[in-house]
Amino acid sequence: MMQGALEGLLFVTGEDGLSLDEIVNILKINNQEAEELLSSLKDDLKDDKRGLKLVYLGNRYKLATKEEHKAYYELLANKTASGLLSQAALETLAIIAYNGPISVGMIDEVRGVSSRDMVRKLLFKGLIDVAGRSDLPGKPMLYKTTNKFLDYFNLSSIEELPKLKEQEEVNDEERDLFISRYKEKE
Repeated sequence: MMQGALEGLLFVTGEDGLSLDEIVNILKINNQEAEELLSSLKDDLKDDKRGLKLVYLGNRYKLATKEEHKAYYELLANKTASGLLSQAALETLAIIAYNGPISVGMIDEVRGVSSRDMVRKLLFKGLIDVAGRSDLPGKPMLYKTTNKFLDYFNLSSIEELPKLKEQEEVNDEERDLFISRYKEKE
């Protein structure tokens, strides 16, 4: 049961992965139990019937795809990269293009919804890439657009993006509405 929970946690955290300390704290087990659980999961994932493997990169445990299935992943990437982008994908790309490098958390703040899956899809399509890590707590990854993004939108550089309009001045009717609703009581 704990191994399934660990696998699910690693899946949910995606490329961010988990440190040994985080696994210990979340699963409420000791270091030795966590290491045994990780070892057991790693062994189970070695089975030819499994498409993922457990990797340890940057002091974090992560799930990754197996290299022997690379040809299938490339076929999928080529198929999905040629498809049209959804509204959510376009929103996320616009936020990254105008504000990049930017973290998933900052994208979430702008969109008002979780963008982790969309960022993963855009990475897979090659329209965005990792630009480094932020200095914020937890050192979240930062994302930027790629040359493939520029090609997709027929741009020679990011500077060719349409300029964003400054926020229009509030008209008198909106100002009166605001003042009437938020006027201090006398």
